[in-house]
This record gives sequence, C-alpha cells and structure tokens, in this order.
Amino acid sequence: MPAAVDPHVARTWIERVHAGGRAEAEDEVAIEEPLEIRVDGKAIAVTMRTPGEDEELAAGFLAGEGLIASRGDLRSIGPTEDLAANTIDVRTTAGLRRDPSSERSFYLTSSCGVCGKGALEFVRLEAPEPPEQRNVPAALVESGPERARAGQTAFRRTGGLHATALFETSGELMVLREDVGRHNAMDKAIGSQLLAGRFPLPGMVACLSGRASFELVQKAALAGLAGIVAVGAPSSLAIELAREREMLLCGFAHGSSFNLYSGTLEL
Repeated sequence: MPAAVDPHVARTWIERVHAGGRAEAEDEVAIEEPLEIRVDGKAIAVTMRTPGEDEELAAGFLAGEGLIASRGDLRSIGPTEDLAANTIDVRTTAGLRRDPSSERSFYLTSSCGVCGKGALEFVRLEAPEPPEQRNVPAALVESGPERARAGQTAFRRTGGLHATALFETSGELMVLREDVGRHNAMDKAIGSQLLAGRFPLPGMVACLSGRASFELVQKAALAGLAGIVAVGAPSSLAIELAREREMLLCGFAHGSSFNLYSGTLEL
C-alpha cells in the first residue's frame, strides 16, 4: 500500500551505496522552504520551515518575540493572495507591542553568541510571572518523550524533522508539531494554542525531540510553560534561564532515565 500523502514530505531519486554495490531508489525527505512573515503589510522575518501550519508558526513566532500577547492582538492571519505558498500576512488589532527592529528584539532573534545578557533581560521584562505551583509529575517526564516520538509520523519517514509536543501536567497530549527547524516546531505548537485562545500556557510542559537550546527555553518562558523535557542536552545558558524562571528543565530523557537541571518533580 502506498504511503499516505504528507505535506511535510517530498520524494526524490537517490543512489544507495553499500558494501555490495549501489542501486537507484526513490527516497522520502523533509520539505524545506522559506516563509516570509508580514505584519500589517510590513515584512518582519523570513524563516526556513517545513510547509504546513504556517499560521501557527507565525502566531507562535510573534508571541515568542514578545510582539503579541494573546489571540485578541490578531485581527486576521493567513496566506497572502499573491504569494500564497511562501508568505503569511498578519493583521493586528492595534499594532505590535513594540517595534520589531528595536534593540531588545534584535537580541532575542540574534544567534551571535554575545547577546545572552540582553536576551535574559528581555525575558525578565516580558515573560509572565511564574505561578506558585510548578511541580511536574515524574511520570510525565518518563513517558512524554516516547509518546511524542510515536506521533512523529513525518520523522519516521524522513529522519529529518524536529518535534515539539505540549502536554498538560495531567499527562494529556495537547498538540504535536514537526518541522525542519526545532524553533519552528515549538512556534507551531505554541501558536496552535494561542490561535485557539489559550495563552499563556502555565499548565503545560514541552517535550523536545532534540537538545534544549537557550532559544527554546526562552520561547517556553515567554509562553509561561511549566517546563521542558528534552531528549538531548541543554546548553549552559538554557540552564541559567530555566533556573532563574524556576522552570522544570530535564535533558537526556529516555524512559525512567533523565537529568534534572532545574525545577522540582512530583515523585
């Protein structure tokens, strides 16, 4: 039976090389294309992403930049008529919360490696106050990554996609999104909740398919998440931010084995 059509996946001809020789074969790869995000008619960002859930990606991106705070900040969001496949047009109700070209926003989006101090200060100013109770059940840390992996259909076919899954601390899986960019996967997952009228998200935990970079902890902090569980390692600045925000941060999570870098667990 042929594989189901998936908008995240493309087919291409390759040559498989092995010890016994070589042979031509058809393979599946993750799709990667640019997306321009326009706000009130002005282009503010271009990201390389896997097509699909573009409205969620744009909403999550804007929330992660501190440029919008809720669904009420958006009047409309959708593809433009002229470049429907590669451009998302966002119309706000009263403009963005700040000029996206400001210094603080530059710090947030830069990967220059010397901007951590400015980005930390940005999170201090923009992230919601941590709720008093942030304990996360250890059972969710143990089961979440495997449950998320089971939903990564495009990854199973291509091996080329990251994923973010959002769980309620009760264990309910709310959403899972895949993308070639780990930051895009989180933006899509968070954006899906924002567009549904749920933001910030203090009762949710993000399970990541890879490592936990500062950028991902930063996005989680601005979304008010209770924490992050990552299959891979966190960075030093990611740990610093998680501890400052009193967020759960676990890494190298594989079943009952994981490292706890920040936060507390309910055993």
